[in-house]
This record gives sequence, structure tokens and C-alpha cells, in this order.
Amino acid sequence: MAGSPTLAPSSPPDTDVAADPAGPRGTAGGRTALRWGIRAASLLAAAGFWQVLTAADARLWLRFDRLPTLGEIAERFGAQLTTSLYHLDLLQSLIRILTGFGLAAVAGITTGILVARSRRAGDVLLPLLEAVRPIPAIALVPIAILLFPTDEQGIVFITFTAAFFPITVSTRHAVRALPTIWEEAVRTLGGTRRHVLWNVVLPGILPGVFGGLSVGMGVAWICVISAEMISGEFGVGYRTWHAYTVVDYPGVIVGMITIGVLGWLTSAAIELIGRRATRWLPRAEGSGR
Repeated sequence: MAGSPTLAPSSPPDTDVAADPAGPRGTAGGRTALRWGIRAASLLAAAGFWQVLTAADARLWLRFDRLPTLGEIAERFGAQLTTSLYHLDLLQSLIRILTGFGLAAVAGITTGILVARSRRAGDVLLPLLEAVRPIPAIALVPIAILLFPTDEQGIVFITFTAAFFPITVSTRHAVRALPTIWEEAVRTLGGTRRHVLWNVVLPGILPGVFGGLSVGMGVAWICVISAEMISGEFGVGYRTWHAYTVVDYPGVIVGMITIGVLGWLTSAAIELIGRRATRWLPRAEGSGR
């Protein structure tokens, strides 16, 4: 049409951006590598700080002159890795933690759902649970020694008790936090209590449950190591305390490092399983570990 403005041809898309679908991925990969680099650097800096202070026999209020250097710790660690006793201690502690924690996970999740979904069950169980929950699990060691025929069963009981209450409380709060409209929608469509449990309650509480499992695992490691120090015959906790009694300070640090690595691996396994089980949840950008 005469007098109408001439439209300029649209500019071609930026080929550098459009032709590189892996660009955002590459950026995310770079951020992940940077985060892991920072984490590794923090560990190396802490190790270097330890080495400088112990090698110089520093006494800056804290007495680093009584602690072993990194070389002494590495030498002791290498010597222990070649012995079967070290691996037996690892296996014994792992069996105790996995047995007690596994039982606590089943019992804690079941109890948490029960007291949150049933008013009568809550009236019966909650007073007992709230009365026992403030008692530190490690304070139950004398009861466990008297109650169970073997020390092994007593240590598993202490581990179970330590993990049970965080899991139960987290599960109960997760059930109560579920929107009631979800259950009402299923009931409106003719769903039974079993349908609500399997299709609404259990999927909906998974984030809260795995939070409780993560906390429970950390507390369980604290208590199983303490129980091994008090009444164990094998295990990382027993061996660490034995090293202290014979003034083997490098052995003490090796035991502490072993406990830290075991705790980190088991907690990371729970977190990984939790992320797989709740992968349907929306995640904030950069929330990956």
C-alpha cells in the first residue's frame, strides 16, 4: 500500500547463543567446579594451618605442641590400613550403625505417621514419647547394660534410640504440614484411607522424612561412637579411646578422621537417596550439592 512504512527485515538470531544449547550447562558445570574447588581449598587450608602450628610446637593459649603433625598422622594411618583390626573395627561400627538406624527409620516413620493421623494413638503414645525424648541416648548406656544380655545389643539399642526421636518428630510434623485439600480431593473422588496414605501422605512427607533421617544419622553416629568408647570391644570409637589410653595421639586423630569420613559418607548416601526419591519437587537454581 502506498505510503505505508517499509518493514525492515528482522535481524537473524544470535548464532553464538542459539547454536550452543550446551551453553547454560557449561555455565552450570563451571559453577559446580568452582564450588568443589572452594571446598577442596578450605580443607587444604585447614590442613596447612594444622601442619604449621604443630610443626612449630605453637602454644598460643591452645597447646599445639602436644598434637601430632600431618606426617605423623599419615604414617599412622598408613600403618593401620595394612592391619585387619582396622577393617574389623570399620565393619563392626558400620553393622551397628546400619542396624540401629535401619530399625529406627522403620519405627520412627511408622510412629510419626500413626500419632499424626490417629488422635487415639497420639493420646496414648505422645506423653510417653515426649517424656523420654529429652533424655540423651548416651545416658541410657547403664540401662542398656542392665537390660540386654550382650554389649552388642546394648550398643544397637543406643543407636536406635538416638535416631528414633529425630525421625519420629520430623515425620509427625511433615504429616501435619500436608495441605488438607489434598486428602479432601482424593476422598471426593472415592479414595479410601489406604489410597490417601499411599498416594497423598507418603509422597507428601518425603522431604520432611529425609530431613529427619539426615539428622538421625548424625545423632546416631555420635551415640554409637560414645557407646563403643564406654562398653564396646571393637569398633572405631573403642579403638580411638584405646589409642588415647596408651598415649597414641596419632592413632586418636586417625580415629577421628575415620569417624568423620564414615559419617559424611552415610549422610551423603541419605541425601542422594532423598534427592532421587523427591526429584519431582521443584528445585532452586544452584541448589545441587
